[in-house]
Amino acid sequence: MEVFLPIAQVNISALEIILLSALVGILSGLFGVGGGFLMTPFLIFLGVPPAYAVANEANNILATSVSGSTTHYLKNTLDYKMGFMIVIGGAIGTILGIYTFTYFKGIGKIDTVISLAYMYILAIIGTLMLVESLGEIDKAKKNIVIKKKLHVHYWIHGLPFRMRFPKSKLYESAFTPIIIGLFVGFIAAIMGIGGAFILVPAMIYIIGMPTRLVPGTSLFVTIFVSVIVTFLHAFNYGSIDLILVLMLVIGSIIGVQTGQKLGQSIESSGLKALLAILLLIVGIAIAYDTFFAEHALNGTIAVDEKDLTPLAILVQKFSSDMPITYSLFSIFFAIALGVAAAFIRRFLSDLRKKYFNKSPKPSK
Repeated sequence: MEVFLPIAQVNISALEIILLSALVGILSGLFGVGGGFLMTPFLIFLGVPPAYAVANEANNILATSVSGSTTHYLKNTLDYKMGFMIVIGGAIGTILGIYTFTYFKGIGKIDTVISLAYMYILAIIGTLMLVESLGEIDKAKKNIVIKKKLHVHYWIHGLPFRMRFPKSKLYESAFTPIIIGLFVGFIAAIMGIGGAFILVPAMIYIIGMPTRLVPGTSLFVTIFVSVIVTFLHAFNYGSIDLILVLMLVIGSIIGVQTGQKLGQSIESSGLKALLAILLLIVGIAIAYDTFFAEHALNGTIAVDEKDLTPLAILVQKFSSDMPITYSLFSIFFAIALGVAAAFIRRFLSDLRKKYFNKSPKPSK
C-alpha cells in the first residue's frame, strides 16, 4: 500500500517502511547498537530526500530510546549524573551540527554531505566490526582466551575539574563526558543517528563505566540529543513527517524486541561478521548513488490538495501554520509512543511470567 508523505512530498510503500524498520530493529536488538546508521540510508534508497530521512529517523530514535530508557529506569540501571554531563556536550555538539547542516543546505550540498558522511562512517564501522568478528571466530576455534584491560588512560583523563560519579564509582574529569557528548551530538544533527555506536564504546573504554549501566545511560543521553535534533529540524526546516515517524516507530519497536529475544539464544560472532558485510554493502551502494546516480535522490512530487487524505492535509497544515507547536508535538508524539511501548512490553512480560512460565509444583 502506497502512502503519500505530505512533508517529504513523496509516495512510499508503508509495508516496505515497516518491514525495513523492523529488520533494522532486529539487528539493533541482536547487537545492542542503534539502527540509525542503517535506517537512514534505507530511507534514502526508498526515495525519501536525505534531509528528510535524517530528521525523521532522529524522531524515530527518540521514540525507541524513550522505550528502552523507561525499561532501564524501572531496573535502576542508569547513571543520571554521568548522563547529564554527556548531555551538556551533546547539546553543544547538536547546535554546532545544525549550524553545519544549515550552511551546507544553504549552498545546496546537504544531500551530498549526508551521503558522504554515511559512506565513510559505514566503511569505517563495517571494516572494524568485520576485523573484530573474524578475530573472535578465529579465537573461538583455537580456544584462545585473552584478558583485556578495559580502562586505558588517555590524554583526556588528565583534564581538570575532576568530580565523583557515585553510581559508576568513578572519579573523572567533567570534560571527559562533555567532549564525548559534543562529538556524538554533532554527528547526530548531521546524520540523524543516536550515536550509540560511538557512545557505548566510549563509555566503556574511555570513561570506564560499569557495563551494566552503559545501555541505559546511553539511551538516556540519546533521548536528550534526539529531542534537540528533532526540534531544530522540525522548526528550522519543517522536515518532520509524523506519518513516516509512526511507520518507523511501529517497525522499530517490534524489531528491537524480537532482536533482543533472539540475541539471548544465538551466537553472535558470525552474525556480527554478516552485519559488517551488510554495512560495507550499504556504504558501497551510497557511494554509487552519490557519484553515479545522484539524480535518483531527487524524487519529490507535486500533489493536488484534493487528492490528499484528511490526515495528510492535517499534517501539512499543522506543520506550515504552527511550526513551533508542530515541532513540540513531534517530540511529545515520539515520547508518548516510546513510553506506551515500554509499558506494553512490561505488561506482556508480566503476563507471560504469570501464565506461561509457571514453575512445576513439587511432587509429594
